[in-house]
Amino acid sequence: MDKMLYIAMSGAKQNMHALSINANNLANAKTTGFKADLAQARSMQAYGEGLPTRVFSMTERASQNFDSGSMLTTGRSLDVAIEGDGFMAVQAGDGKEAYTRSGHLRVTEQGTLETNSGELVLGENGPIQLPLPVNNIQIGRDGTIMVQPEGAPSSVQDEVGRIKLVNTDVRLIEKGNDGLFRAKGGAALPADINVKVLGGTLESSNVNPINEMTEMIALQRQFEMQLKMMKTAEEIDSSASALLRAF
Repeated sequence: MDKMLYIAMSGAKQNMHALSINANNLANAKTTGFKADLAQARSMQAYGEGLPTRVFSMTERASQNFDSGSMLTTGRSLDVAIEGDGFMAVQAGDGKEAYTRSGHLRVTEQGTLETNSGELVLGENGPIQLPLPVNNIQIGRDGTIMVQPEGAPSSVQDEVGRIKLVNTDVRLIEKGNDGLFRAKGGAALPADINVKVLGGTLESSNVNPINEMTEMIALQRQFEMQLKMMKTAEEIDSSASALLRAF
């Protein structure tokens, strides 16, 4: 009976964890460049005093769905989308290099190029700084940033930097709690000249809300089943105790 209760308890706990992953995906269905998290469950032996006779279930955020989202044309010069595979390098809150596919960019009052979430966009020599004021900003297919200085004719275009674009096997990167990807081991990835971007375009989230809602219903039903198993285990325990007292 106690084995039944242990399995049901651990199963309910991991169902709740899977629900949190599912809910996070749904919450980011409209987040630019978001990649849906995938959850998987596996059985684990519980080691401790005595023999390892107990098994519990463990749900993990195994990886992400790296399929591309749909491309949305915005016409905004500071919107870029990665074409095909690849990532854009940014400076995360901890000061280290990280990677994203969210190309909704902006320029701060100090002229620093950053994402809509506040991460600094990295170039070949660190964060990209624009010489303000400028009249026009254009981002080329290879990530090159061209600006028209204020007061200069439209034919004058100065290159101020190039966005660092990288590409690697997705099995060699991992997603952090801030939604940014990092190379396993912490090393910075080299720039890849084959990665291209589309200007005036944003990549939408690849979350499918219908699939996520269906999965949420299935997880809730599994959670209810685990609770029923725990209730059944309690009833069996009560019946066994009553039987022993009768003798």
